[in-house]
Amino acid sequence: MPSLLQSLLLRQESQALEVGEEFWREKDLPLVKEDQVRDHLGKLDTLKYMDPDGMHPQVLRELADVIAMPLSIIFEKSWRTGEVPENWRKASVTPVFKKGRKEDPGNYRPVSLTSIPGKVMEQLILEVISKHVEEKKVVNSGQHGFTKGKSCLINLIAPCHGMTG
Repeated sequence: MPSLLQSLLLRQESQALEVGEEFWREKDLPLVKEDQVRDHLGKLDTLKYMDPDGMHPQVLRELADVIAMPLSIIFEKSWRTGEVPENWRKASVTPVFKKGRKEDPGNYRPVSLTSIPGKVMEQLILEVISKHVEEKKVVNSGQHGFTKGKSCLINLIAPCHGMTG
């Protein structure tokens, strides 16, 4: 016989599936709009590195008005099919010095340099999912970890505050 905690977790899991099935039907998937893509391209940090394709963020930023529409079509198709262009999944791994002696290989961390259009697509999808989760109240207000504006520390303090005050 399952414990009370296991029963609650199973119930919560089945509710999450119901919510997912209810709100993420094919026809309900949000569109990737050209103006969203243009906004993201316009905010690219031009001091960042070139992506593995050799495309500098400055070029993408300056051509935002021209490439926003074709990119939005690619992003939309990727969003609908779940397929990501192969070259957007590749990365150049580069060691970046942290601290200490430069001769010690343990003082470097690996950084993956990935395609800038792929990163823009990730940001757009994150926005869409975050907005959906917030609007549909998918995440409980008691959730603190990995939630913008909340932390695990605040989550620990809240019960203590409730007991004392």
